[in-house]
Amino acid sequence: MPSYSFRCIEGCEFDAMYSMSEVPRQTDCKVCGRAAKRTVTAPHLSATGSSAFQLVDRAARTAHEPDVVSRLPGQGRKPQRFTSNPLHAKLPRS
Repeated sequence: MPSYSFRCIEGCEFDAMYSMSEVPRQTDCKVCGRAAKRTVTAPHLSATGSSAFQLVDRAARTAHEPDVVSRLPGQGRKPQRFTSNPLHAKLPRS
């Protein structure tokens, strides 16, 4: 069910849920009781399929469900001493 924003003359703002066929142009303010008109707002579009949303979801999930690992990070790999990128050869050496 869609959520609609309303604002009264006193400046109170609130959201209310109505079906699309029954949404009024104005209703009583939930805060002060005066007439409140429906305001134009941006639609709340879902981004659940985007990679950014999936990244946020994975980060939130790992906060309370951390991954189980079989070894410490960095073990089992040989450290790479030399880079294969020719541009790195131009960097200053310490």
